[in-house]
Amino acid sequence: MEINLVAEGMKFMFLGMVTVFLFLILMVYVLHLQAKIINKFFPPKEASPLIKPSKSVQSVQDGNSAKVAAIVAAIMTHKNKIAKKG
Repeated sequence: MEINLVAEGMKFMFLGMVTVFLFLILMVYVLHLQAKIINKFFPPKEASPLIKPSKSVQSVQDGNSAKVAAIVAAIMTHKNKIAKKG
């Protein structure tokens, strides 16, 4: 009896890859279902704004206004770079 080891190896490789692929597909669908169930019973709370609208940059002391302007400019530049990529 002659056994072709290469063919047997290919069969096992194919079987293993199909098993992993099907498991990953099943896991994605189960996680989507889990997210829907969790959001149904525990809806996300609305996020409160990080900066109150009543405060403005002008209320910051004069010594810190340059730092605040630099931080705001850096954040806007970063957001613009992300928006262009996405």
